[in-house]
Amino acid sequence: MYTYIMKSRLTVSFDEFADRERKHSCEETSRHLGMSGKEAPGTWTEGCPGIFEVDSNIAEVGMEAEERKKKSREVTVEEWSGSSSSKLSRTATITAFSIQRSGNQFAHVWRRILQAFVPEGFPSSVTPDYVPFQFWDSLQGLSTYIRTMLSTQALLSAIGVGEKSATVIGATFQWFLRDLTGMLGGVIFTFYQGSNLDSNAKMWRLVADLMNDLGMLMDLVSPLFPSAFVFIVCIGSLSRSFTGVASGATRAALTQHFALQNNAADIAAKEGSQETLATMVGMAFGMLLARITVGHSVAIWFSFLSLTMFHMYANYKAVRCLILTTLNSERTSILLENFMKTGQVMSPQEVSKMENVLPLWASSWSLKNTKSLYTQINLGVRVSSLDRLEMTDLLRSAESHYKKAKYMLLERKGIISVITHKDSTASDVLQSFIHALVMANLVEKSGSIHSESQSWMDKHYQVFLLKLQSSGWKTERLLSPSIIWRANWMCGSSDEKID
Repeated sequence: MYTYIMKSRLTVSFDEFADRERKHSCEETSRHLGMSGKEAPGTWTEGCPGIFEVDSNIAEVGMEAEERKKKSREVTVEEWSGSSSSKLSRTATITAFSIQRSGNQFAHVWRRILQAFVPEGFPSSVTPDYVPFQFWDSLQGLSTYIRTMLSTQALLSAIGVGEKSATVIGATFQWFLRDLTGMLGGVIFTFYQGSNLDSNAKMWRLVADLMNDLGMLMDLVSPLFPSAFVFIVCIGSLSRSFTGVASGATRAALTQHFALQNNAADIAAKEGSQETLATMVGMAFGMLLARITVGHSVAIWFSFLSLTMFHMYANYKAVRCLILTTLNSERTSILLENFMKTGQVMSPQEVSKMENVLPLWASSWSLKNTKSLYTQINLGVRVSSLDRLEMTDLLRSAESHYKKAKYMLLERKGIISVITHKDSTASDVLQSFIHALVMANLVEKSGSIHSESQSWMDKHYQVFLLKLQSSGWKTERLLSPSIIWRANWMCGSSDEKID
């Protein structure tokens, strides 16, 4: 740090610096005066080696140089705002003497509001199908909340709200039976279908909303049949209980699918904000519609049925937007059939356009002449359920084809039964299912399907997996219902065993 003492002559103290620094300062002053290579007009003070005397005009030049140094060393801090590195905008520039705001204040406020409804880092933190799915999902939710006002109004009217003859204990008992039926229905549905929800997320998402439509319809119908009121509202509550279980489970699976940066919790939280907003808007429109249509049965039914049709359409569009990269029975079947024909693996976008999103009983009407390979596979068959002939064939194939495998395959009348080993892993289950698909594809083309299918697996299975991975598919496991029954077999001279 330089200290200047101004008199007729300027004395500059260099006591804190080394001799090299003093000479460097002298040379710099000489350059500013245009005297490079010449002696500077000043001398070192005799008897005081740390003092250098210069004329006052030279001191002014030195001070200007010092000011320029200070400006060059001045630190400028820029303030940026954004939820991700690719979505940043500068909001302020800060120096030692000023703060300069930049950007539109309204745009900044809008971004802050938007952060309450979209995940952090959006859109790079979610999959490309997140936006179209949320758009249609919000629309179907909006129609649901509007219809809820109509069905609730009819339900309360049927219970006796507003009538002098109605009793509190009677209404309470009816409401209790309705809720109790729904709770029991949810437990029973989870017991039978809980493990299947993850493997068919699209289908169950659609089924959940269709069951919700049925529940609302029962509430709206209940006032028309007073003698069967309790039975009708219990059926409606049962339908909605299926909706709650299936919708919650599939929503968890879809949230994991959308999360690209391990941000499933953030996506779920923002989904809650979006649903809350849709609920408030739907309730407002629902109260307005209920107010307009009160006492007009035709208007109520027309509004309800119109909104229900739109709700079903929006749900169908929402699940059609989903591009899942996990392997379930149907997607694996589509991929394998195409690979065996062309040697190429289809992308998730291509497969999503081909897979069914409707329940099997509904899709069978439109697919009467086509039979997918996965419908011919029974995964996780119980050994004790086989008859004597099937057991004989199984033992023979176990010794000749599946000595070291973690699964066994049995073909009967075009149906392939898969028996998994008790020590089989997730990758073994995936391999067994693909092997069964290959065998099902060769049933009508080859006489020795065990040998032919095993030969195909030896040559093409690893290539198939590598191409799946390079196309963006997740090959860690097969999404399928839980395999409860397994077996153990040991092939040897005296201990051939199946448990």
